[in-house]
Amino acid sequence: MAYHSQFLNPAQQVGNTAILPLRTQSRGPAPRDNSDFDIIDEALYYFKSNVFFRTYEIKSESDRLLIYITLYISECLKKLSKCTNKNQGLQEMYTLAISKFDIPGDPGFVLNSVYGRPGSPQEAELLRQYLQQVRQECGTRVCEKVFNTEDGKPSKWWLCFTKKRFMDKSLAAPGQ
Repeated sequence: MAYHSQFLNPAQQVGNTAILPLRTQSRGPAPRDNSDFDIIDEALYYFKSNVFFRTYEIKSESDRLLIYITLYISECLKKLSKCTNKNQGLQEMYTLAISKFDIPGDPGFVLNSVYGRPGSPQEAELLRQYLQQVRQECGTRVCEKVFNTEDGKPSKWWLCFTKKRFMDKSLAAPGQ
């Protein structure tokens, strides 16, 4: 059985996606989290087990954010598999985080069937900024894990998940 988010009472949501606090230095609309464990830590912790699931029962708005982060971690691993050191990896992660991406409601978003579209252009912009902030922080943390080796080379125990597709989906457009 897949793991679900423990963050069940989001203070805010856009569409039906939770806006949860983050431990981050990246600028953006996310509320500050001073705890030791946030939604990105949770996604990283459950990534290696959740990535094997083709289906995922959504039990809360936070699960939708967990799904998005899990799919984004997969994209990060694809990029990091081509990097030879942590500095190059961090540059790739930053570039990926700020590149143009689709949000729920956009025609190119892969999971529009289970995500609600933002209710207004202001909500859409808030969601885009929040997801960009999530992407920046998540990319940094994934890079830290992948390059947390004695020799500074990428960890094969993370990169072996490069070809796995959670829910048989990818945030990248075909051919990217």
